Amino acid sequence: MVIAIVGASGAVGQELLRVLSERNFPVTELRLFGSARSAGTSYEFNGRSVTVQELQHGDQFRGVDIAFVSAGGSVSQEYAEDITRFGAVMIDNSSAFRMDEDVPLVVPEINPKDAFNRPRGIIANPNCSTIVMALPLYAIHQISPIRRIRVATYQAASGAGAQAMLELQQQYKDLVEGKQPTVNKFAYQLAYNVIPHIDVFMDNDYTREEMKMHNETRKILHADLAVSATCVRVPSLRCHSESVWVETEQPVSPAQAREAIAKMQGCQVMDDPATKTYPMPLFLSGKDDVYVGRIRQDITQPNGLSFWCVSDQIRKGAALNAVQIAETLLSKL
Repeated sequence: MVIAIVGASGAVGQELLRVLSERNFPVTELRLFGSARSAGTSYEFNGRSVTVQELQHGDQFRGVDIAFVSAGGSVSQEYAEDITRFGAVMIDNSSAFRMDEDVPLVVPEINPKDAFNRPRGIIANPNCSTIVMALPLYAIHQISPIRRIRVATYQAASGAGAQAMLELQQQYKDLVEGKQPTVNKFAYQLAYNVIPHIDVFMDNDYTREEMKMHNETRKILHADLAVSATCVRVPSLRCHSESVWVETEQPVSPAQAREAIAKMQGCQVMDDPATKTYPMPLFLSGKDDVYVGRIRQDITQPNGLSFWCVSDQIRKGAALNAVQIAETLLSKL
């Protein structure tokens, strides 16, 4: 396969290189693209050096089979026609096309068939926080349809990119040294703080990140359910955590949910209060799965369940999910 990565120098682009190599994806030729600033940078891939080219309009994607695009929504919108013109499948990590009716929004463990109905040649990768909860939700949804979801997220600095991770580390260093910390990537200082604000505020006072979770979950699950989210940035480097409350049509016991989630591809259960066993970002960075714990009956709702889940959002929330979409496409060749 001739594979392209747009945004190769970013956190997700770098993770894509690792995931493609780790999973032995059949890459016969790799083309890397980026901004003028990153053009000329070289990266190792499977024992050979590949140089980043400056992304330009034209025929750079002639002969490309699959293009992974992770350079922001404006870049995706500007270059989509160039990328798909010669037949490449564009797997897009931005929010640019996720809610377009003619663009499938895919989590391969949940709705792989959607990937094959792509009239524009584009497949959208869901928002990272949506993917993290979608896998355990789908397992519960198979037992009894979900009516309502309430979720509070605890999202790591890495969700805002590689520079945000460096900024958080620098803030801690500055504070220890008695210096005023630099704040560029977030609305406020993140070190020693939590910020209940991710992305821009909408007219309904929800943020765009929160509305992504509402809209995208419904599209992925093909279900008319209600989702209310509060998205919070926390001072951890990597891995998003989420506290989820679910209301189902019929009662689902914690034991039933635990068994279904354990069987769900891409999920692992870490749930033993007696031994203080539950998922935590500190220990799950670099892991592929969504880890689920604190599964319990919601004491306010007889048809309710609560659980806690953690996943490395650069992997399953972005790069890994994108590569799995590509693997889904290859399975039909």
